[in-house]
Amino acid sequence: MDYVRLLSESFEYAKDAIWGRWVRWLLLLISTIIFPLIYGYTVRVMSGTKPAPELEGWIGLFIDGIKLIVITIVYSIPLIILTLLPFAMYFIPISSTVTPAGSGPEPLLSPELAVFAALAIFVIFIVAAIIIGILSTFAVVRFSRTGRMGEAFRIRTLLTHIGRVGWLNCFIALLVMGIVIAIVQFVLMLIPVIGWLLTLLLTPAFIIFSARYVALLYESAPAPA
Repeated sequence: MDYVRLLSESFEYAKDAIWGRWVRWLLLLISTIIFPLIYGYTVRVMSGTKPAPELEGWIGLFIDGIKLIVITIVYSIPLIILTLLPFAMYFIPISSTVTPAGSGPEPLLSPELAVFAALAIFVIFIVAAIIIGILSTFAVVRFSRTGRMGEAFRIRTLLTHIGRVGWLNCFIALLVMGIVIAIVQFVLMLIPVIGWLLTLLLTPAFIIFSARYVALLYESAPAPA
């Protein structure tokens, strides 16, 4: 996996998308406020359109953005459940029987066991987050390529595609992308007075860069039919 190529091509794509195209840049900034629009634009970027598409067909952008949000929420449900599970295990009572001290129902687990269970669930959460993060990334790109939401939930097909690219390659590629964006944003925020403004103004660039990056990752191996 050529991570440098992914970074450089995504950077050039994002630069060409906004640099010198001030009207598009302004419209993209507005779209980040009406966020389904910017999500819809990322769908077009992830679809493989090159160079970066214009912002047109606003209703279509909005609808695609809503679809992308729905797909993301569905994939996040297991992580939400894992997040709430430790609290449920501690607070759900064994029965409705009141303890002799009259303090109310006993918890399902003792505080010590609850802490141990929470740590175990945390480890499971990290592993699940990595797997679901990679899976959902390929899901949204597949949706963008086909235009059909159902394609985002063809789990077996997605797993086959990820297997062709390599789970480790996918993990490292997404990690590299996240680290690079975090470093750039951190450096921008260090600039006195205007750092936060520059970060805000470059938000469309970060979004386009990320969308193009995952599209290239998706293309690094043939997608199953």
